[in-house]
Amino acid sequence: MDKRTYTALATALVATLALGVSACSRDGKTGGARPGKNPATANNGTVVGGTPQKGGTLTVLSNQDFTHLDPARNWVMGDMDFGTRLLYRTLVTYKAEPGPEGGELIPDLAQDLGTSSNGAKTWTFRLKKGLKYEDGSPVTAQDVKYNVERSFSPDLPGGPDYAARYLAGAEGYQGPAQGKHLDSIKTPDDHTIVFELRKPFAEFPYATVLPTFAPVPKDRDKGPQYDNRPFSSGPYKIESYARDKQLVLVRNTHWDPAKDHVRKAYPERIVVTMGLKANQIDDRLIASSGADASTVSWGKLRPESTPKVLTRPDVKARLLAESTNCTEMVQMHTGRAPFDDVKVRQAVQYALDREAVLTASGGPALNDPASALMPGSLFDGGKQPDTLEIPLTGDVAKAKQLLKEAGKPDGFSTSITVSNGDKGVAEAVQQSLGRAGIKVTIETVDPSAFYDTIGDTKNRTDLVYTGWCPDYPSGSTFLPFVFDGRYIKEKGNSGNHSLFRDEPTMKRMDEIAALADAKQADAAWQELDGQILAKAPTAPAVVERMPLLLGTNVAGAFGHTSFGGQIDYATIGLKNPASSSGN
Repeated sequence: MDKRTYTALATALVATLALGVSACSRDGKTGGARPGKNPATANNGTVVGGTPQKGGTLTVLSNQDFTHLDPARNWVMGDMDFGTRLLYRTLVTYKAEPGPEGGELIPDLAQDLGTSSNGAKTWTFRLKKGLKYEDGSPVTAQDVKYNVERSFSPDLPGGPDYAARYLAGAEGYQGPAQGKHLDSIKTPDDHTIVFELRKPFAEFPYATVLPTFAPVPKDRDKGPQYDNRPFSSGPYKIESYARDKQLVLVRNTHWDPAKDHVRKAYPERIVVTMGLKANQIDDRLIASSGADASTVSWGKLRPESTPKVLTRPDVKARLLAESTNCTEMVQMHTGRAPFDDVKVRQAVQYALDREAVLTASGGPALNDPASALMPGSLFDGGKQPDTLEIPLTGDVAKAKQLLKEAGKPDGFSTSITVSNGDKGVAEAVQQSLGRAGIKVTIETVDPSAFYDTIGDTKNRTDLVYTGWCPDYPSGSTFLPFVFDGRYIKEKGNSGNHSLFRDEPTMKRMDEIAALADAKQADAAWQELDGQILAKAPTAPAVVERMPLLLGTNVAGAFGHTSFGGQIDYATIGLKNPASSSGN
């Protein structure tokens, strides 16, 4: 989700990201790309609707609640965008710009991008003075330290675990209960915070974009209930929040725009209406009549709605479709039979019909088939390699051969868990694996509960369909989080949903992480990608785009490449605020 620290590294990664989000279509036989103009991507890299005017009510239509808004638990791309752009600020953040410029870091709470010492094992950030919460009280370095510490609490699972991976003395730490604190986070005064790491981490400023590094005052913390009412250090505060129904944000009058170079806070109010049917949302935004003209969609355009949009120039002009920069995968429980057998897992890779999954996900205008684990932005040339050379429609004969070698000539039965919106994708997986004799039962889960469900490693199904997005353009923020078995949790497990524990892989990850040369490390991550793929903990499916429709009264909108293509809520607003609902 971020970028690297110093100028030379940042410039190289901006170029890489630019390549990674370029539009292309695919042929029907292999994973190779062929140039072509994608009709869905005409607005990519641009701001739609012009410059907003101050005021009005922006409405967000959603079929789901947020997974988490507590900054200690917020690790889903769209939720991170919403939380860090509207409700709380982090030490460092991204520019509010479309295209590759959006991947550049700028200071947020901090005065600069941090200062390293001790060979990049010590990082110091100095906070701007005069920052305030919604009640006018000051934001302090101690509040940032407190939220980092509370992210270790067992009752707050699911959040980013960079702190656990890198902070010195973090092993076994369980949070600030009973006054226990991390000595590796020092706050010599109210405006200075120092992080001591157990190993060099030149990319550390990119980790501080994550909500873990937002401030939470200790006296406002309510444990798991803080999810319902985060205390604002951003431009808006929560007026009301009815779970699964509606969230209403109003201005935080103590937010000072002079101390914030990212957020514009154009709307007077932001209302998130939840629990709607996805096709209902699409139809309302396509029509864009009345109050719906001042509305945006939270979730992706449904595949069946795509023709209604792409065949109408006036509607297509309101479509954003940036790449999510995320690889969607069928992840297999490698610790449970029969998926503890690599041949069974390889059979799934060969049986999977990626073309059918791509069609179920919205077709080639909104997706690219995946042929590797990491997205193309993390490879030289901005394109995934095709190391396995499996046809897009699969190779059923090869899959059956592998099952026979694994002692499963008649196949077997299993189950897959998907989010409600991915039921069509699950059916494509079910049908394609069924051709090889693998009988798949589908279990659907509400999106807001999906990650908690699949993160319960004792009770989840053998298969899950989910993906991973790099937190910034480096293999270090993809492969270790998805395939390092040392960080698997019984509950609140994130990333490694294949529960893959492979000693040679983990040893190689440590070796690459210790490399000082960024280019050498990038090449090593790319090589490791193919090595892990051959061990088949997952079957890559697609790299999706984030198709989002805007109402005709919406301005300042673009899909932010570093937030998985979600609308950047830092700059969005309305052309004519007086015509929005609530005015």
